[in-house]
Amino acid sequence: MPNSRAAPELELRPQEAALREVARAHGLMRRLMEPRLAGFGLGLAQWGVLRTLWRLEQAGQPAPRVTELCAHLVIQPPSTSGVIDRLERLGLVTRVASTTDQRHRHVRLTAAGRRRIGEVLSEHGRWIDHLASGLTEEQQLQLARLARTLRVHLESLATPAATARRPRLARARKHP
Repeated sequence: MPNSRAAPELELRPQEAALREVARAHGLMRRLMEPRLAGFGLGLAQWGVLRTLWRLEQAGQPAPRVTELCAHLVIQPPSTSGVIDRLERLGLVTRVASTTDQRHRHVRLTAAGRRRIGEVLSEHGRWIDHLASGLTEEQQLQLARLARTLRVHLESLATPAATARRPRLARARKHP
């Protein structure tokens, strides 16, 4: 006998359904990307740091400080420091003291880091094309626009001022 109840996804409010799908897609992308990057001796966080440093370098930007790198990656400094430590041990990045302020250190790619990025990127374009092949080009553009809009909104909520203003959720009371 068929189940008369609708699937749980159909009962969700639109905003819940949308964010759930984004989270599920993100989880699946991680599951697919992790083994690919592991074949190059990298984790996702390490790849994020290397790719960001490479993009900044390609754009002619100076080597970022760790805090600037965190802002690009949208992660907290303690997490980034551990990733940079591991990349440094692998010889893929180096920390260089600032010429203007000895309290700051900049993160730079090494020649080995550039070679590793080149190895990954030699296959990366085809892999990204494969991941996105379930969408038409127009759908890919639409998804990029929607994801950018969501990101900008979430960034506005993540600022310290917005965090201070955010409504507190009532906690459920535990009954004895």
